[in-house]
Amino acid sequence: LSADRVGLMMPSRSVCVFTRVNDARYAAGYLASGVRSMKILSPLSNFSSQIRALSGISGVAHDKMTDKAVFTRDKVLTIHTMNPTVKKVEYAVRGPIVQRAVQIEKELKEVVFSNRCVSIDFLCYTVHQRINCKGEVSFYSSVTRCFMQIFATTASVLALCSYPELLKDNMFPEDAKNRARRILQACGGSSIGAYSASQGIECVRQDVARYIECRDGGVPCDPDNIYLTTGASDGIVTMLKLLVCGEGPTRTGVMISIPQYPLYSAALAELAAVQVNYYLNEDKCWSMDVSELERSLSEARKYCNPKALCVINPGNPTGQVQSRQCIEDVIRFAAKEHLFLMADEVYQDNVYAEGCQFHSFKKVLFEMGPQYSNTVELASFHSTSKCYMGECGFRGGYMEVINMDPEVKAQLTKLVSVRLCPPVPGQALMDLVVNSPKPGEPSYNNFMKERTATLSLLAEKAKLTKEILNTVPGITCNPVQGAMYSFPKISLPEKAIKEAKALGQAPDMFYCMKMLEETGICLVPGSGFGQKEGTYHFRMTILPPTDKLKILLAKVKEFHQKFTKQYS
Repeated sequence: LSADRVGLMMPSRSVCVFTRVNDARYAAGYLASGVRSMKILSPLSNFSSQIRALSGISGVAHDKMTDKAVFTRDKVLTIHTMNPTVKKVEYAVRGPIVQRAVQIEKELKEVVFSNRCVSIDFLCYTVHQRINCKGEVSFYSSVTRCFMQIFATTASVLALCSYPELLKDNMFPEDAKNRARRILQACGGSSIGAYSASQGIECVRQDVARYIECRDGGVPCDPDNIYLTTGASDGIVTMLKLLVCGEGPTRTGVMISIPQYPLYSAALAELAAVQVNYYLNEDKCWSMDVSELERSLSEARKYCNPKALCVINPGNPTGQVQSRQCIEDVIRFAAKEHLFLMADEVYQDNVYAEGCQFHSFKKVLFEMGPQYSNTVELASFHSTSKCYMGECGFRGGYMEVINMDPEVKAQLTKLVSVRLCPPVPGQALMDLVVNSPKPGEPSYNNFMKERTATLSLLAEKAKLTKEILNTVPGITCNPVQGAMYSFPKISLPEKAIKEAKALGQAPDMFYCMKMLEETGICLVPGSGFGQKEGTYHFRMTILPPTDKLKILLAKVKEFHQKFTKQYS
């Protein structure tokens, strides 16, 4: 390389020049080109030692030359220098099973595929778990039509907010136009493309507060206690950030249910907090048990400082709906043990089982009287991603905080300000969830008709899933009381368990991967959610259209019988 070329490639750097002659003219040429310092090495020099000496200069990154004379340098960020807590994060619902499913789906688009699944559409459908509850809308026009009928007002309002010129068009119902105008007037520059207040658009927070008051039978709700979020996940992680502190035995512990939604374990790992497991009672339809909470808390206090108790109700992945008595017991436990309560209530509209009813933690808290309503700290969460909407891509949600210390609340407001604001279209959609069409408005009858039909259909499929799975020897499924998933227990042959461990896989991961490869059905193994030692499960959605669900369940039954026979 010429002196000029070296200078361009490595300005202000130290270089070695290996030449046949030891001539000062070489030094002058290279130094003039802009390098910082140099050595001229003759053929008699100890080349290796000279290079080692130069490369050891403090503060100088190590450059390397490949056999094609291309200079490279060591990475600043490597697997060894990155944040170690990130490496501990696991998120099963987008883990190896789903990644492989996406890969298969891609292959199906490129080649003719046979004997792996019922049809290409069927595989595409089952892969939908990778995008959670909205996936079926992406692949099935019939379901898309169903959702679009239900959310005609939603689609109209979002269209009007995105392109206000449409407000002049007579094709949109007047109630949709009024909602859009109200949202736009609350936005900076009358545009959802502008930043909003960090806590969220004020009129949307007011609507959320009214929704909560109506839901909870008149229990007051202050809009100033409402924070709009980027989905419920954002609010949950934000609250955990506020809670986590200390080192060693004083490090914050957070009690989470097992099985749990992997957001919690992933967030706690990233924050280097201590995960404190308490087990739901599978024999009693995944109910919470105060004696189990007491056991878990007592053990945890030996090595950390438990400060919060997280509850998912209705449950994900387990599909249970906690009774009012259970919620009262949990609130008393939290008050007695001085724990901050976090209530994940994103499936509050998804209750199907006869005799079950959703009770918000806030409502029960206030009905228990001032002894609890004035003292127990509570954060509750809701989202546009679940319920009967399923609009997960818009990333809309809210959290309400109760009895939070004013100084901490100021810090919370500061913390959410760092990310400027949640997505404004998501805030607009959250408003449509909590401010749905009212009696007398043009959209009301159709909205109620389709909302009722959708929830009734989900209830039917919840019952169907439980009944069919329980006909399979080796599979036991609790009633799907709410949410969108079943979480059946599976019995696995010892031979399969040994083979899985030999491959370094959890046995139910091995089982689910086999099912994916042989049937195209994408299930999430129970090990990704946590489960009692020696038990195995999988999570399966109840969202497919009924005819597809029946095919899916038949294939699960057929596979399980074949798998059991193969490894027995």
